[in-house]
Amino acid sequence: MRVRVSKKALRALGIAESFKKNIGARSILAGVVMRGDLVIDGFSFTTITIGGMDATDGVIRLYKLLNREDINVILLNGVVIAWFNVIDLQRVYDELQVPIIAVTYEESKEPLDRYFKEYFPDSWEKRVEVYRRNGLRERIFLKTGHEVFVRYLGISKNEAKGILNRFLLQGAIPEPLRVARLLARSLLKVFGKEVAS
Repeated sequence: MRVRVSKKALRALGIAESFKKNIGARSILAGVVMRGDLVIDGFSFTTITIGGMDATDGVIRLYKLLNREDINVILLNGVVIAWFNVIDLQRVYDELQVPIIAVTYEESKEPLDRYFKEYFPDSWEKRVEVYRRNGLRERIFLKTGHEVFVRYLGISKNEAKGILNRFLLQGAIPEPLRVARLLARSLLKVFGKEVAS
């Protein structure tokens, strides 16, 4: 699937999360559909398990809850969310057939393998397998002068850069991800245990 960055009706689904380990066992996933002119065009919400292995299912479920076919790209705020719940990018792409850009904002200081082993002795191998299958991140310099680290499927690196810049107002966080993160945090703050349990 080719994504025309200049397309006027370009739509991105930004997905971000929020959780607090002392509030409940669930993390809130929020999805925001945003047009290329930065107009918000839809919302979707679901939950996943903190420290679980259902992040991939959560992303797929959130997309399907929207029940629409005009989303051109999915933006993810990282691939390791909800306390080491790893998103399988290839599975998401295979099932939804929508290009994906997973964005992080700092270089890795050390491999995550030791944390998987330390915190999840019964499932660390599966987590490592999925994490490594996602591949290495690539550095992209944005029009704002900031840098991000991305993994992408279904598009080229140049297309990924163009899409991120298209949805950027300032800093390093694309607007669909910024708004999705704000929504997830607000839901957690307002509903707390009701949503996260």
